[in-house]
Amino acid sequence: MATTPIPKKILARQHEITADFTRLVHAHVDELLAGHATEALEIRDFAGQLCIHPTHLSNTLKLTTGEAPCAIFERRLVAASKELLANSRLTAAEVAARLTYDPSNFTKFFKRFVGVTPKQYREELWAARRVATSEPVTI
Repeated sequence: MATTPIPKKILARQHEITADFTRLVHAHVDELLAGHATEALEIRDFAGQLCIHPTHLSNTLKLTTGEAPCAIFERRLVAASKELLANSRLTAAEVAARLTYDPSNFTKFFKRFVGVTPKQYREELWAARRVATSEPVTI
């Protein structure tokens, strides 16, 4: 059975939606990190900003990236969490609050994606840094 090729205009729009969504997610997480946003947006909020239906956003992202919108958003939140845990003196509870999570829910969220709790992640980073800085240099 012959397939009808998708017109370039439609493909261009799909990639535009994907790029715009990704940009909005990064901007929103940056606002959370800076303390400018007090509530995390939902996928329907992002769709509203793009003036499209949430289902259309979801279908488009699945088609262009193979991922659901929430997976893209969650991946960005995990990256931001790791960055805060690695480079700041904030407690895990403060990191959770910065990202609008309850501390226990943040721990569950983080462990689901990273495999360890935020505390364990930070301790592993610190241990690796101690080992890296304490190794003697031989000439």
